[in-house]
Amino acid sequence: MDKYLIEGGKRLEGRVKISGAKNSALALMPAAILNGGKSIIKNIPEVNDIFTMNKLLQHMGADLTFENHTLEINTKNLANTEAPYEHVKKMRASVYVLGPLLARYGHAKVSLPGGCAWGPRPINLHLEAIKKLGAEIELESGYIIAKSKKLIGERIHFDISSVGATGNTLMAAVLAKGSTLISNAAIEPEITLLAEYLIKMGAKISGIGTANLEIEGVDTLNDVEIENISDRIEAGTLLIAGIITNGCVELEYKNSSHLDAILSKIEETGTKIEYTDYGLQIDSRDCELKGVDVTTSIYPGFPTDMQAQWSALMSIAKGTSTVTDTIYHDRFSHVAELNRLGANIQVTNNSAVIRGVEVLKGAKVMSTDLRASASLVLAGLAAEGETEVLRIYHIDRGYQKIEDKLTQLGANIKRVSSTDY
Repeated sequence: MDKYLIEGGKRLEGRVKISGAKNSALALMPAAILNGGKSIIKNIPEVNDIFTMNKLLQHMGADLTFENHTLEINTKNLANTEAPYEHVKKMRASVYVLGPLLARYGHAKVSLPGGCAWGPRPINLHLEAIKKLGAEIELESGYIIAKSKKLIGERIHFDISSVGATGNTLMAAVLAKGSTLISNAAIEPEITLLAEYLIKMGAKISGIGTANLEIEGVDTLNDVEIENISDRIEAGTLLIAGIITNGCVELEYKNSSHLDAILSKIEETGTKIEYTDYGLQIDSRDCELKGVDVTTSIYPGFPTDMQAQWSALMSIAKGTSTVTDTIYHDRFSHVAELNRLGANIQVTNNSAVIRGVEVLKGAKVMSTDLRASASLVLAGLAAEGETEVLRIYHIDRGYQKIEDKLTQLGANIKRVSSTDY
């Protein structure tokens, strides 16, 4: 097991390239089941969640090569419609195979998903939508057992907008008979890209980018090639790395509009933002960081996946700020660890009240989930002295060698083996 050793107080400066988006890739990869042929997906990050999905697809019989961030998947000979616990327990996104397997084969056996340890995140929205398309669903010994002779298009409304449920339903519906209308669909960039990918395969989908998606089922789909979008959460994390160290960081990032909610809040802190030929740049070298309240919400609002990182930033901002998470009410496991570094944060229900301190002090802290890990690394960059971040296998799930990118910008951060647990 590895840990990070961070010597804080180094101003970050320079330019860094943002990797492909993990979350969108994890939807595109299972969609390759649908065409029963070849799919080529470019700009795929080398992170553990991708490796987990690769192993799952290979277990089911897909031929797969992954080189130079390009993933080639051939599902012609895919024969196993079971997604076993040993693979699915590592990552919630594994449940994305349910819709494609059911649509192509009429049956699927998928373990109930695992992933981050925080919070109940039920998949009932996925299952209810699949049922409406005509599938029979049973839960047996920790597995979802789904069967259908032929999925039939239907009107589906989500009471809560859900990225996962929208993606799974969309993939199931493209091979269903007749029309499917999904209302209150998620409009995240990851869903937009998935829909564009399916259209390239030959699917008929209208309303892309809106909360109302209409799908006209087709009988077959074609081979496809697409480029993944860049990771907006990695981009936001590295922007905050620059701000929290009073630095000047430029991102090579093509999708700046995906960051609008984050950039709006960054501007309120007093940080300068400039759009460049490569993407965008933040400059906080002459900035007295102001506390700014944030409330997470579904896209295009402030993302819950940036809540922990924002909390780290606000811990050294001037004044008092409040961070409220309306998506996952108990996603505050990072707070106790930030307080070990000298932050002054109190959590009540789903809100954290943060009173900015003059300086954080290095200490030993422990990661509890993917984004909490990122917040501790950010705090360590700003802290006086050395910070040890344990259990960094969490961060490896979603950030591609973030220590290399931070070192490139001037951080003093090292990955070393650890016997601490």
